[in-house]
Amino acid sequence: MSDGQLQTFPDTTASPAPSQLRLWPALVILGAWGLTQIWSLVGEPFPLKFFLTMLVSPAVAMVLLLVWWLFASRVRWNDRLLIAGTFVLVAMITVLVAGKNFPALALVLFAVPMVAVLWVGWLLLTYWLPWSVRKTGLILIFVVTGVYFSLLRVDGMDGNFKSTFNWRWIPTQEEKLLSELRRADPTPQNPEPNEAMELKVTDGDWPAFRGPQRDSRLTGTHIRTDWDTAPPKELWRHRIGPGWSSFSVIGSHLFTQEQRGGDELVMCYDTNTGKAIWEHRDATRFEEIVAGPGPRGTPTFHEGRLYAQGANGVLNCLDAATGKLFWSADIVKDSGATVPQWGFSSSPFICRGLVSVFAGGPDGKSVVAYHIENGDLAWTGGEGLQSYSSTQSAVMDEVEQLLISTNAGICALDPDTGKTLWAHHWPVEQARIAQPAILTSTDLLVGTGMSEGTRRLHVQKDGDQWKVSELWTARVFKPYFNDFVVAGDDLYGFDGNIFMCIGLNDGKLKWRARGYGNGQVLLVAADNLLLILTEQGEVALVEAKPDHHKEVSRFKAIEGKTWNHPVIAHGKLFVRNAEEIACFELTLRDTAPVSSPSAASD
Repeated sequence: MSDGQLQTFPDTTASPAPSQLRLWPALVILGAWGLTQIWSLVGEPFPLKFFLTMLVSPAVAMVLLLVWWLFASRVRWNDRLLIAGTFVLVAMITVLVAGKNFPALALVLFAVPMVAVLWVGWLLLTYWLPWSVRKTGLILIFVVTGVYFSLLRVDGMDGNFKSTFNWRWIPTQEEKLLSELRRADPTPQNPEPNEAMELKVTDGDWPAFRGPQRDSRLTGTHIRTDWDTAPPKELWRHRIGPGWSSFSVIGSHLFTQEQRGGDELVMCYDTNTGKAIWEHRDATRFEEIVAGPGPRGTPTFHEGRLYAQGANGVLNCLDAATGKLFWSADIVKDSGATVPQWGFSSSPFICRGLVSVFAGGPDGKSVVAYHIENGDLAWTGGEGLQSYSSTQSAVMDEVEQLLISTNAGICALDPDTGKTLWAHHWPVEQARIAQPAILTSTDLLVGTGMSEGTRRLHVQKDGDQWKVSELWTARVFKPYFNDFVVAGDDLYGFDGNIFMCIGLNDGKLKWRARGYGNGQVLLVAADNLLLILTEQGEVALVEAKPDHHKEVSRFKAIEGKTWNHPVIAHGKLFVRNAEEIACFELTLRDTAPVSSPSAASD
């Protein structure tokens, strides 16, 4: 080296060049996340698996990617901070702009996985481009993805958590209904409520959730099954506000609940025309990302009055003929409960002059009961903070009692006082939804979703004490939000999106069938038939036979995701979902077909 010439050395404190990007940790993170998605496709879907694979795993993967980027990517520090900061900023703006159209939970479910894959995929496939281009591409990926999800709207999920998306400027079905109502002829077209009318339960009525005995069992009616040549005749159909209520039917009066904008409605329709007879409104709205807006319970008819509970906990007592309000109660205030994740879903039950619903309050306020005459609080009782079931009556060992299934198990309450008579502790993390089934004067079934299964219990009174014993537990049958029916020595119902037959004596699987989604089932006992309303809005007839699965007929009834229980009353089939309601006339027969020797007699 010549005199006067400076010798230079590399700056060992500078960050490595972008070409030295360490990408393999990011690929490992994405690979691990991909394995969780493969696991989600193995076996049957259930809420816990959904929670772990669809919500937890993408969130964890994104956190790990940010850790990798900031501390192990080998990119210059200013670029690390620029990219990470841009991601966080765009995410915050997207959450604010998307609002309720695409809630933060939905962004974690759908936007985060997309960003993660595009982030790593862009860096992997553009290794040959200049770093400035690759860096700019990352920023554009964040911005474009944020804009895309800001313009979308989530319109709910089906039973397998498959989501429906629309552009946010496309009207929802509820908005279309409200628009049609605003444009409607102002001249009243609906029947006038008859102040002098006194409604009473008669043969063929369906006065409460799941029928007179709350078991989804239709008795005394034979229906024709040759739907290919004589399909059910459509009598009427129209839009309806969102909600997951079923129906009560008294004569020509059809009762249900729905949401319209900021109002929750109890509706009375004419069964012959579908025209509204009366409506009752409460200024309240419940909404969540999976099922969407609207009430969940079904009105209960009793001695001329209608009892209906809304999703936010408003319990109303109305005149069934006119919709006039007699009294209203707030179960949140009376029990100290909070509105549950999926909304209050109890269908009121009347017993001994009291109406009871599940509340989920602490300190023995799981169930609340009110005097039917004036709405005064009568008692609180029971245990369990989570349930989407309804109270129902049972006579166990000659003692009348109220049953309620909760996250704590199942318990029986004294109808007069709310005192616990007996309890079977079977705690689970999630809430129970399916109704218990009464088998005999001493035996009943308790169903639980996810991985817990169904349990047969034997309940017997010994002096002043009650003894409860487990006869069997079948984890092959895990009813979640789909109620099941009992026919003979077997039960029929949904385990996720698989329809099954299970033996009552041992809980063993007899057969299973696909093709109905996460639907609901009603037993036509006189014909030994199962009427299944599929998740896709089809109605199917299936033989209630334990030795095989045989579908007799099927027809398309309504459009859209359908979780509501179907009802048959006075020869009419009523179906609805969160979008539309329809009525079909079933062709009846006088007696069961001679060719069906196994048909059960009523």
